Amino acid sequence: MTTIARNTALIPLPAADRLFGWRDHAALWLSLGVGLLVMQVGAYLVPALGTQAALAAIVGGSVIGAGLLGWTAKIGCDSGLSSAGLMHATYGSSFARLPVVLNIVQLIGWTTFELVVMRDGVLAIARQAGALAPAAAPAAADAATSLPLSTVLVTLAFGALLVGLLAGSMVGLVRKFIGRFGLPLVIVSLLWLSWQFLGKAQALGWSTLWNRAGDGGMSTLAALDPVIAMPISWLPLVADFSRHGHDGRSALRGTWLGYAVANAWCYALGVLVALTTPSADLVSALLLAQGGLIALGLILIDEVDNAYGDLYSGSVAGHSLAPGWSTRRWGVQLAVLCAALALVLPMHSLEPFLLMLSSVFVPLYGVILGRLGGRADVPSLVGARRVDHSAVAIWVLGVGVFHLLPQFSTQLGSALPTLALTFVLARASR
Repeated sequence: MTTIARNTALIPLPAADRLFGWRDHAALWLSLGVGLLVMQVGAYLVPALGTQAALAAIVGGSVIGAGLLGWTAKIGCDSGLSSAGLMHATYGSSFARLPVVLNIVQLIGWTTFELVVMRDGVLAIARQAGALAPAAAPAAADAATSLPLSTVLVTLAFGALLVGLLAGSMVGLVRKFIGRFGLPLVIVSLLWLSWQFLGKAQALGWSTLWNRAGDGGMSTLAALDPVIAMPISWLPLVADFSRHGHDGRSALRGTWLGYAVANAWCYALGVLVALTTPSADLVSALLLAQGGLIALGLILIDEVDNAYGDLYSGSVAGHSLAPGWSTRRWGVQLAVLCAALALVLPMHSLEPFLLMLSSVFVPLYGVILGRLGGRADVPSLVGARRVDHSAVAIWVLGVGVFHLLPQFSTQLGSALPTLALTFVLARASR
């Protein structure tokens, strides 16, 4: 007698498994919102923007972006569905497989990129501490075919760590480690780095930095795009975690607060570092701060949960496609794949492709929010139809608008206009 595996990604999570309160949501998303990549993007806002305009974009973009994240978290918590389940409820059971597959592809890409960032950060710390010789530029013929042994070992070590984490319980990791130990250490490191670079800002003169004008390369409205980009990049993942909450309002509050604080803090710290310690390499600039080696090490440890979050969500998405594999098995296999890719792919040159792939999820979730926001019958929509043609048409239109807007105006940005358009059309047609 054969048994059919239950597709737990496409059915509501049982009440007994919904253990997250608002503090768990806040701790998780404050931790996930902290990262070196966020600080690096923050540093890109200057010198194009003046200091005051950059901070206005950071605060406004963080509140708006985290609010969208929190709203999606509420829908996931209220329905008990995963992100793949929300896609099925919106686009139909057959067509939804396309965005689910695209999500898995981007999650593999970003996890691989995270592994490269963590590896390079650890090697930089080791060189700063004198444990490794300074990096030598490899010969052109050897650069693509060979890696130093230290690079291989650190990559495999991070891969093994992710395999170990994915073999355990996500709920246990969030409640027992991130909330109690990981997050406090990260906050301490951010406080220390903020104190150090604020001291440098004071030495340069508060008034000079505060009133510094930008070179006009970017408008404040256009600057909202890179700030909102980070919380929006988590939209295809948030429901996979929020469905473990016992109350939709607490999921919204906790996710919104946690991510908004982390996003604004890291972007502002990136701006502060760029203004006080100009450097082409953010890691090197952080290491120049007193105690920067320890603080950067703690942030790199926290970076692990970003890669873990990507892989956990990828495992839930994979399970929705092939329920014969458990989410645990999917997660372990994806971690092994990403560790292998981190050794062979030129990840820094692939970053533009990953950012372009992420752009399809802005209109995707504009439609999801417009169709599912405020509905109490979301689970009943899963499997109700094979293709929702109007939802698909609005999504395709949104992708086109997102990429065409910069051709007409570089001052408006793409994310907010596309989100607004797809939301209104999806709301009006539901």
